[in-house]
Amino acid sequence: MGALHAGHLALIAEARRRTDFVAVTIFVNPTQFGAGEDLARYPRTLERDLAACAEAGADGVFAPDVAAMYPPGEETRVRVGATAGPLCGVHRPAHFEGVATVVTKLLSLAGPCVAVFGRKDYQQLQVIRRLVADLFLPVEIVGATTVREPDGLAMSSRNAYLSPEQRRAARAIPLALAGACRAFARGERRAAALLEPARARLAAAATSIDYVDLADPESLAIWSDSAAIGERALLAVAVRVGTTRLIDNVVLGEDAPPVAEPSEEAS
Repeated sequence: MGALHAGHLALIAEARRRTDFVAVTIFVNPTQFGAGEDLARYPRTLERDLAACAEAGADGVFAPDVAAMYPPGEETRVRVGATAGPLCGVHRPAHFEGVATVVTKLLSLAGPCVAVFGRKDYQQLQVIRRLVADLFLPVEIVGATTVREPDGLAMSSRNAYLSPEQRRAARAIPLALAGACRAFARGERRAAALLEPARARLAAAATSIDYVDLADPESLAIWSDSAAIGERALLAVAVRVGTTRLIDNVVLGEDAPPVAEPSEEAS
């Protein structure tokens, strides 16, 4: 959606490794924003973004206006199912319908292709994989590794909203995920034992918490706190620091800890 950073540019690099022509879409999609969300203030830096795309090796940029993607009289939406229901789907109930609709339009315009999406938006990635399979779109979906700041915070266009104090508080997000990664690597499989330290760490730093949950990494079905989980599990979080909503995740049993603990850094 623009305001490109190194995480977006990494998607271009991943696409470049897989194909000989790379196109980038830049579009702030109004149908995925709910009432009271940050559509009006979402950063728009198209000229800078175009330069960044060219420097990163993109062959073209498709940056339509809203009227082009949603012409007068349009009324069709892509209905999403169970994959979109938990996690962000609880707190942003129309969000994934808007995502699915615009992504279907963009992939239809592109035709047969490889499409690269970041794993930071893990639920979005799974929703898109589901819609591509269900609608028989001739597209290979690739999930690219989350790119992080030196302190572990996942890169996001919304990080620019954070004050210096809030930015320091937001480091609790990768620290909470890292703690769960290490506990899982030590053999911990009790959901509560993985979730409770993460929730406590985030409660001390965040203004509010939407969710800190463990889920099946494919279906996104939520595991109860009393569950004993298997060899892979998605740990996903969404919190607000100030008024800024930040999301992040790790797949336990697959991803490395996103950041070192402060004591490890000191040593």
